[in-house]
Amino acid sequence: MKLLDISRALSAKVSALHFGDPVACIYNPLDYAAAPHAQYLQRFGTAPRDILLLGMNPGPFGMAQTGVPFGDVALVRDWMGIEAPVTQPEHPHPKRPIQGFDCTRSEVSGSRLWGWARDRFGTAEAFFARFFVANYCPLVFMEDSGRNRTPDKLAREEREALYAVCDEALRATVDYLQPAYVIGVGGFARQRAEKALTGYAGRIGTILHPSPASPLANRGWAPAVEAQFADELGIAL
Repeated sequence: MKLLDISRALSAKVSALHFGDPVACIYNPLDYAAAPHAQYLQRFGTAPRDILLLGMNPGPFGMAQTGVPFGDVALVRDWMGIEAPVTQPEHPHPKRPIQGFDCTRSEVSGSRLWGWARDRFGTAEAFFARFFVANYCPLVFMEDSGRNRTPDKLAREEREALYAVCDEALRATVDYLQPAYVIGVGGFARQRAEKALTGYAGRIGTILHPSPASPLANRGWAPAVEAQFADELGIAL
């Protein structure tokens, strides 16, 4: 299966899952942002790729708006050259509007990750010749207040059902891309890769998450991950 087939299958399976309180609203950008998501996969998701960077799940001003993991609008549009119509989730949260490529808010994690890729490699084509970036879980979970709820904070039964289908999609993605490295962007993604990819012949590692909630990331995310690639992972950039 190619990545678009894997993505469509994953979208259908997660859409069939059920989540209770305190989850009040769920966004699935594989559905309402399917057009730019497909552009991303078709343009940059061809096999093989040496390094798979794996995030947790979409951010409200990144993939939730553009359908691209860590997908800060300006970098997706202006650096990757991706732009396409985005529709609306079935039940939009009034505090988390979907504006697609009209969204003017920056996704800090995305601006850090993709800004580093741009500054380090120059063109998107040069970066994606070696790398691909995916999220483990495609869903955004929100509480009634609009507050984000991460997948690891779901009820146990809900979490296990979600992980089962996300694990399956991750294995299919790795089977297709054949990366030598699967690198979690943050500890959660690494842990899920280690659980899902038993028997994987490559190396699983981690880099610092670029979230503004991370004091380490706020002190200089790009230099920190450059050091991690060289010193901890042995990857020459």
